[in-house]
Amino acid sequence: MRVLGIETTCDETAASVVAMRPDGGGEILSNEIFSQIEEHAAYGGVVPEIAARAHVEMIDGIVRRAMDKAGVRFSDLDGIAAAAGPGLIGGVMVGLTTGKALALATRKPLIAVNHLEAHALTARLTDATEFPYLLLLVSGGHTQLVAVKGVGDYVRLGTTVDDAVGEAFDKVAKLLGLPYPGGPQVERVARGGDPERFNLPRPMQGRPNADFSLSGLKTAVRLTAERLGTMTATDVADLCASFQAAVVDVLVDRTRAGLKAFRQQVGYPNALVVAGGVAANDTIRRGLARLATGSGLKLVMPPAALCTDNGAMIAWTGIERLRLGLVDDLTFAPRPRWPLDQNAERVHNGKA
Repeated sequence: MRVLGIETTCDETAASVVAMRPDGGGEILSNEIFSQIEEHAAYGGVVPEIAARAHVEMIDGIVRRAMDKAGVRFSDLDGIAAAAGPGLIGGVMVGLTTGKALALATRKPLIAVNHLEAHALTARLTDATEFPYLLLLVSGGHTQLVAVKGVGDYVRLGTTVDDAVGEAFDKVAKLLGLPYPGGPQVERVARGGDPERFNLPRPMQGRPNADFSLSGLKTAVRLTAERLGTMTATDVADLCASFQAAVVDVLVDRTRAGLKAFRQQVGYPNALVVAGGVAANDTIRRGLARLATGSGLKLVMPPAALCTDNGAMIAWTGIERLRLGLVDDLTFAPRPRWPLDQNAERVHNGKA
């Protein structure tokens, strides 16, 4: 089984061809990504209109490169998978429309993929992780703890009540005058800093539920910077290190609460899976590795290139859904919001 995956939900234009081996494992035949970082750097963040325009300009070439690199023709494919949300609606429309056009022209099944589900299932592509498992999804736009029980079967155990972790990293970087994208810059500068110099808060720590909050920590960094006034390079490094240490403590504590909720609601997980762009942070990886070891859990963290947005995770999710007969028609609409657990979303918004 071979599927082409297309990803355009934010600022990466990506396409990939992934095959399922006879043993059920996945094989990435190609994984082409065009990053728009330079286009957005001057604005300190992603500008939706610029992102959508860049996707339009790049998508055909990226798909062609993915197909050529994989050495396959469209007739060799079993399906076309495209991310249909959640994300910036202009970008989502570009990728989904491209997927629909290819599916129509080649008469191949269309699989409209939830971008979050793709992150959730990446561990099955890279490590053949068995259901059920606990997912910690940490990215620029999402911070969630999810019980992954099966394809299309998810229970959200916790989520952020304000900022996502990646968002907090980017805002702290901007506050401290570091270039975009902020997350990797904070991590880089923090390597030379003292993580114990500033006593920053650990929001939600010790709470029985598994929710997150990052806004107070971000505010504490701002107040500390204001108190310091003109900061030296050492001040910036120490503040980055202290912020990062606080984030690690929060993630470890909240994930521990998520594990407890998982055992109560689902049973014992086969693994702790960490996915999303922030999962590429080495300090966060080490902190969660200690938690997994102490909890007697297998820790699965996909390679950094598969933690950030990519077409391979879309293609693999397409395979997972296609082999269960879960396909979509050409009327499927792009979705700027698309929670994995619809029930949890309703309860969280006070509509239940």
